[in-house]
Amino acid sequence: MADILTPALGESVAEATIAKWTKKVGDPVRRDELLVELETDKVSLEVVSPADGTLGEIAFAEGDTVTPGAILGKVTEGAAAPAGEAAPKAESKPAEAPKAGGAASVPVQVPTMGESVAEGSVGTWQKKSGDRVAKDELLVEIETDKVAVEISAPADGVLTISAEAGSTVTPGQVIGQIAASGEAAASAPKAEAAPAKASSGSDDPHLSPAVQRVVAENNLDPKAIQATGPKGNITKADALKAASQPQPAAAPAPAPAKAAPAAPPRADQPREERVKMTRLRQTIARRLKESQNTAAQLTTFNEVDMSAIMALRNRYKDAFEKHHGIKLGFMSFFVKATIAALKELPAVNAEIDGTDIIYKNHYDIGVAVGTEKGLVVPVLRDADTLSLAGVEKGIGDLGRAARDGNLTLDQLQGGTFTITNGGVYGSLMSTPILNMPQAGILGMHNIVQRPVAVDGKVEIRPMMYLALSYDHRIVDGKEAVTFLVRIKEHLEDPQRFLLDL
Repeated sequence: MADILTPALGESVAEATIAKWTKKVGDPVRRDELLVELETDKVSLEVVSPADGTLGEIAFAEGDTVTPGAILGKVTEGAAAPAGEAAPKAESKPAEAPKAGGAASVPVQVPTMGESVAEGSVGTWQKKSGDRVAKDELLVEIETDKVAVEISAPADGVLTISAEAGSTVTPGQVIGQIAASGEAAASAPKAEAAPAKASSGSDDPHLSPAVQRVVAENNLDPKAIQATGPKGNITKADALKAASQPQPAAAPAPAPAKAAPAAPPRADQPREERVKMTRLRQTIARRLKESQNTAAQLTTFNEVDMSAIMALRNRYKDAFEKHHGIKLGFMSFFVKATIAALKELPAVNAEIDGTDIIYKNHYDIGVAVGTEKGLVVPVLRDADTLSLAGVEKGIGDLGRAARDGNLTLDQLQGGTFTITNGGVYGSLMSTPILNMPQAGILGMHNIVQRPVAVDGKVEIRPMMYLALSYDHRIVDGKEAVTFLVRIKEHLEDPQRFLLDL
């Protein structure tokens, strides 16, 4: 038997999640053939077969957490198991739906939904059980905390649904069957909210198999073992040391305290409607609250005279659109002014990682977009390398993809600074909330004709309030105020950033 081992995961990475097994127990495998994909908080890793033979054991199910050196499974070296010999199935795998009366049927499975996305919610089915469907016809959307993933029919036939709308599902889970014979699949079992994790020797999912074995054999309490491994993980040496020490007599377990009864939901009034929050809305609510609880948030304000930008735009907008095929808006000027200010004040383009500050020398600007399903922040990559026309085209493409629900996970991750424009809805002033882990977010607002003092005289000018919310743990007040002043200077005299001054 050859062990399938978890490889080293890289510096500062102490654990990974089983993303997907490409083989089942009993399947023949070849040396260096891909067997399992692992996901960490930074990268995805592929683990290959250590030898030719048959996959004899799967020790961890999809979704389980493993540490470097953990035995993921075993390969029985030599010839594959005879075709007629039933190989033992891994207990952690969810049972497949039965075939329809012996006729061939095709499973409808949840696809891989991207890095760091481990589950989703089943949306409204476009078809009912027993309906005939055509190949590639849209069946259902899976909502995650980032994007919605469409699932189409993998074949022609009759649909049987096994995961109802609202169910929580994981990548690879079977949520229905399509019977090619024209008969609905008989008695397909309902999908559970999520497949059960593989049973381990301990309640702690971070214990390696070797540690679990020592803990189980010696009846140890993992919480009482002093851990010396990375990220506080218990090593085999820690478990053996604890096993060699005399164990204190177990104190009688106190009577479990009675859990306070959950407060029942309040009664709806006659003209009220109760609607379950979408997964995206739940995630927005959770992350905004986490942002408030984590960062030392503060907002500073300034105002900018938009006369110069508006005059420049009115003068060249027709020629700009004719030459570049896109309208000249205000957002491209704000992006350029923001990048110039970020280059001068790099702390606003940084983030905190533990006790370190990461200064980012790239400028991936998130642009908040309101959609029917909620607020999303797609990222304009390498915005410092783009012209005004490139910025306008990039923002236009991201906005359309957001409203059509076609954003990819890559387009929603990795921003270094965010701009949100409440002015399109008429907002005069606001205090935007940080898009963690970013250190700053710029709020644009409505342009209003207001009387201002210019060279000792009162004039009516188009004015906009600007707001910078920032993480006071990284950014000092002087830097925040200077940042807004630089944006104001660039917008009131746009030749400055056009000439890189």
